[in-house]
Amino acid sequence: MATAVYLLCFVTSTCCAWLLVRSYLRTRTALLLWTAICVVLLALNTSPVAADLVCLPALDLRVERLALNLIAVAPLLDGFIAEFD
Repeated sequence: MATAVYLLCFVTSTCCAWLLVRSYLRTRTALLLWTAICVVLLALNTSPVAADLVCLPALDLRVERLALNLIAVAPLLDGFIAEFD
């Protein structure tokens, strides 16, 4: 059951990322670009989460997953700072 949930999370986040990228390509808004990059990286981050929690439960990859989340959120934070600077 957990595998199905992680698969649905991946599909949903990938669809959201695709919609954001498509919207950015249509409007060329800078903040939409940073949001799209963040969501794409978060969608890619669901794979290590599934690998850590479902496929390799003996390994604790919590620090690596948190580092990937930080890397994913960093472009959005940078975009917010650049937008209001």
